[in-house]
Amino acid sequence: MTLRLADIGVNLSDQAFDVDRDEVISRAVEAGVTTMILTGTSLEESQQVLNLANQYSEYCFSTVGIHPHHAKYVQHSTMAELKSLLMENKVVAIGETGLDFNRDFSPRQAQEKVFEQHLELAIETGMPLFCHERDASERFAEMIKGCRDQISRLVIHCFTAEKTALYRYLDLDCHIGITGWICDERRGTHLHPLVKDIPSDRLMIETDAPWLLPRTLTRKPKNRRNEPAFLMEVVKEIAAHTGKKEAVIAKETLDTALSFFNLHQ
Repeated sequence: MTLRLADIGVNLSDQAFDVDRDEVISRAVEAGVTTMILTGTSLEESQQVLNLANQYSEYCFSTVGIHPHHAKYVQHSTMAELKSLLMENKVVAIGETGLDFNRDFSPRQAQEKVFEQHLELAIETGMPLFCHERDASERFAEMIKGCRDQISRLVIHCFTAEKTALYRYLDLDCHIGITGWICDERRGTHLHPLVKDIPSDRLMIETDAPWLLPRTLTRKPKNRRNEPAFLMEVVKEIAAHTGKKEAVIAKETLDTALSFFNLHQ
């Protein structure tokens, strides 16, 4: 029996999917991934993934936001335009937003200002936040701490950090998104003992496709592109390190995702 899964982070508008987007969705559904959250990282891309969510409406939903990499491009009208997109039925979260002090593609001051604007939107609308954080967990936690009680729900997507950061987020009642990073024997093994510390109602899974192809795949695609159909690899790895059955991980993460994004399926 194919297990039902929810992939909370798919970059379906990426050009890597331009050649076979229909087939990617079909393979995902065949693999049991019947709920996919498409990630918006700029105003333009937020509109694109919304269009895709409407196109594949049976299985897909979208987020609306500005990635910290793009914070320096935000104009006065940007947030108002984002806010108008939040009214669309298929939009289920604000983001991708947050802080990236690893690459610093945008000045940190600009990142913080734009993140703060997203926090204000979440407080105003009651919508959950889909967040990115790299090498900035202390500042990130500091920024959300004062308003956490006013934010409905918040997920740290593609969590790859250490135990200190994980506990910092769990103490702030955040959800955690785990990707194929956990399947990478070169850099993801530190996550193996940590996943059992994430409460079942706080854990969600994602591919972050087309990136982070699970290295545990026995037959890897020649193009090295990740896609939602490979999400089960993340489930298997989490099951291996929590002592839970794969079916339990699948159900728990699906139920948590449906609740987090306020979906009724």
